[in-house]
Amino acid sequence: MKPAALLLILLSAIPVLAQTPKPNDAPVFPYGAVYFRKSNPPEQDWAKDHATAARVGMNTFRHWFMWEAVEVAPGKYDWSDYDRMMDLAAKNGIKVVIAELVTSAPEWVYEKYPHARFKASDGSTVQSTNSVSTGTGGFPGMCLDNDDVRALAEKFLVALVERYRNHPATLGFDLWNENTYDGGSPQKMYCYCDATQRKYRTWLKNHYGSLDALAKTWYRYGYADWANVHPPANFNGYPESLDWLDFRVDDAFDLMKWRTDLVRRLDPTHKVIAHGVAGTLDTFPANTHNEWRSAELVDTWGLTWIAARKGNELWRQFQALDLVRGGSRGKPFWHAEAQAGPLWMQPQVLKRDREDGRIPDEKDVRLWNLISCAGGATGLMYPRWRPLLDGPLFGAFGAFAMDGSETPRSEMAGKVAKWANAHPEIWKARPVKGDIGIVFAPESEMFNYVQQGATDYYTQSVRGAYQGFFDNNIQADFVHIDDLKQYKAVYLPYPVMLKAASAKKVLEYVRDGGILISEGLPAYFGDHGKVGTKQPNYGLDEVFGARESYVEFTPDILDNLTLNVRGSEINGRYFLQAFQLAGGVAAGAYKDGKLAAVEHAFGKGKALLIGSFPGGGYYLHHSAGGKEFFAGLLDWAGLQQQVKTSATGAQARLHTDSTGGYLWVVNPERSERTIEVTVPDGYRGTEDVWGNQKITSDGRKIGVKVSDRDVAVIRLVRN
Repeated sequence: MKPAALLLILLSAIPVLAQTPKPNDAPVFPYGAVYFRKSNPPEQDWAKDHATAARVGMNTFRHWFMWEAVEVAPGKYDWSDYDRMMDLAAKNGIKVVIAELVTSAPEWVYEKYPHARFKASDGSTVQSTNSVSTGTGGFPGMCLDNDDVRALAEKFLVALVERYRNHPATLGFDLWNENTYDGGSPQKMYCYCDATQRKYRTWLKNHYGSLDALAKTWYRYGYADWANVHPPANFNGYPESLDWLDFRVDDAFDLMKWRTDLVRRLDPTHKVIAHGVAGTLDTFPANTHNEWRSAELVDTWGLTWIAARKGNELWRQFQALDLVRGGSRGKPFWHAEAQAGPLWMQPQVLKRDREDGRIPDEKDVRLWNLISCAGGATGLMYPRWRPLLDGPLFGAFGAFAMDGSETPRSEMAGKVAKWANAHPEIWKARPVKGDIGIVFAPESEMFNYVQQGATDYYTQSVRGAYQGFFDNNIQADFVHIDDLKQYKAVYLPYPVMLKAASAKKVLEYVRDGGILISEGLPAYFGDHGKVGTKQPNYGLDEVFGARESYVEFTPDILDNLTLNVRGSEINGRYFLQAFQLAGGVAAGAYKDGKLAAVEHAFGKGKALLIGSFPGGGYYLHHSAGGKEFFAGLLDWAGLQQQVKTSATGAQARLHTDSTGGYLWVVNPERSERTIEVTVPDGYRGTEDVWGNQKITSDGRKIGVKVSDRDVAVIRLVRN
């Protein structure tokens, strides 16, 4: 070994010594980007880039501390590049979020522990591969259900936290990047290794108590021993498939909790941070995304959301933010990865219009930033400070140019960063509770995935309902089924499967005074995916005052289904359920005269049941009748909309504090518009603290001229 190399190893074993950070030295509004991913940026630019970032107003970097890049041989750590990052950050007044990536395992681990490689349902095993996000190898890591490899990963995490917990640049630790378990597809799922199967059997024993009880539920009567039990190879059996998916989620969050507990034990001072992809509504079954369970474990939650990749429509970004805010249950959340540069040459973005954010300008960056703030985010970072120079994702996302020089986009980012940190009072105001809650019932999405092999029916029903409210500037919050009583009125989308416990929560919610709007077939499939012989199932017929008279499962021919509900002609989709009255009152009909909707007072509350899926219908058609229907639901519930706008396509959000708050008025159009907003009684507008636009204030009405692709941030005071 060369003397220089030996010296490097010896020095890397010495912990970085620095003063203990002060609890209050965190930025007012963390703003920055992911900077170091080992392969990029070039070493000769590190010092220059840090100085540039500090000068333009950025105060936070996140670096990928990849296991594969640090433990280069068993017990041999190379921290040199990361030490330099931390010291450069401290020198330039930049805080660092340390992102652990044990999902990037060293090559020697793959070779030494082949039994711990991810194993698919078809028997194939996963090999180490280069990540398109870094250009480095070791991905997707090893199956941490294997105790031996998990112990190695823990050893690395201990070394990581102990090395940097006292560094003055440390802001916190970001755990399990994007909270994503690569679950594969129904045809090829992970992980089926021996360790995961043993853990699964233990989970099943805890749930069923006996092998006989499991066998009866799964309809597999030939089990002689627990060793005969395996995860399903396909989704033919509903009970075993639903159990397998539930276990995978529990297992993923067991490993998440292992991370958070470890970091908190080693470092009780700094933040425990994590972020997902706002994927709960579509990738929950496959990739175990769950905003509520993730946020519960950390201090600050967040999201990756690349606006143009997901679709540049205004509702989409707000929907993602509202989902993450709902899952955070009052905890702070950040937009952990936001777009600030062009997209890349990948199939998922081909044929997207140029104006749809593919080649964003500084006005796009401004708008996307301020939408995140309007949605409640209290920190913002980009997935790249400057673009990668190699790999499939080269050139994408970064606000700065390929060589690290400034661009109009980075100048705008710096302007927002400086403004956000100069106004600490803004971030003390928090978004008001929404006008209505959209219910997340996990089993409904799970069942859609098992029954259809995808989550499209569920996802489009939820997002369509959200759009229906959004298009009326009605703030719809996402609410977990465990938290129903936080909202006076809730909308229950695609409730085709509900467990008995969930149906009981719905019944009790209405009985105790809640107002429920439910889409069709509520709890048609109950525990373990079993159909109820009386519909609605689990006593919900008493809640709705109706019983099923007819049902049709013909999703391929129901895309143009129409029905009239409370005077509005709306679209349904997927399935069709008709009713006979059992105490309720008729509220709508299909074109053939069958009863399509029923209203009913139950206990202290009331319910409206619609026999198909207005959310899915509105997602596809965006009809005037559908918009009218969603607007009318607040009137039916006896609730007053908090904020209204005069301009179609604009959106306004209200944040409140002890003295008043802030009104965020969003103009996504590429032309200046004058927008009038009606706010609740008791507020008076004073000034636009972002663009310094002149405002008018007449009672509850506030008017402001908003530039193209811009936002007004209006200070409100109480009368």
